[in-house]
Amino acid sequence: MAGISIEVSGDDIAARGLDAIVGRAADMTRAMDSIGAMMRTSVLHRFQEGVDPDGEDWPPSIRAIMTDGKTLVDRGHLRDSVTYAADADSVRQGTNLVYARIHQLGGTIKIKARTQTITRRLYKDGTLSERFVKRTARNAVSTDHQVAAHTITMPARPYLGLSAQDRQQAGEIVADWVTGAWS
Repeated sequence: MAGISIEVSGDDIAARGLDAIVGRAADMTRAMDSIGAMMRTSVLHRFQEGVDPDGEDWPPSIRAIMTDGKTLVDRGHLRDSVTYAADADSVRQGTNLVYARIHQLGGTIKIKARTQTITRRLYKDGTLSERFVKRTARNAVSTDHQVAAHTITMPARPYLGLSAQDRQQAGEIVADWVTGAWS
C-alpha cells in the first residue's frame, strides 16, 4: 500500500474503552449521589405505605391503632431525619435519632421503677378529671404514683434498606455512569 496507512485493532479499541470505563469508575460520587436520592425516595414511600423494603406491612403500633394514624409517623421526625452521604465509591443512609435503631431492628426496652407525678383538674364537687392538665392550669392538683418496673417489646419495622427494585435501579445508575450514558 503506497502513501500512508493506519491500522487499528480491536485490542486497541477495547483498551481505550476500558481505560475510559476505569476512569469514570474511579470517582462515582455523582452516581452514588443519585443512588442516595433514589434511596431517600424509597424510604419516604415506605413511610407513606407502612411497609418494609420487601413490601411487607409493618406491625401496627398501639398509637396508630388508637388514633387511627400511621405507624412510625406521628410528627414525622423519624421519616424526616433519614439522610444519605455519597462519596467516590459508596453511599450511606441513616438517621441520627437515638430511637431509630429500636424501630428498625425491634427489641426490648426495660423501664425502671419510678415515681410519676400527674396533674389533673379538681372539680368543685371534689372529683378529679380523667384528663391530664398542665401544672399551671386552674384548679390543678398534682399527685405522685408509683410505676413498677416493666418491659416493652417493640417489633422490628424496617424502613432503611434496599428492595429488589432499588438494587436493580442502583445497578442501572452505576452502569449508566460507568459507560458514560450520562455525564
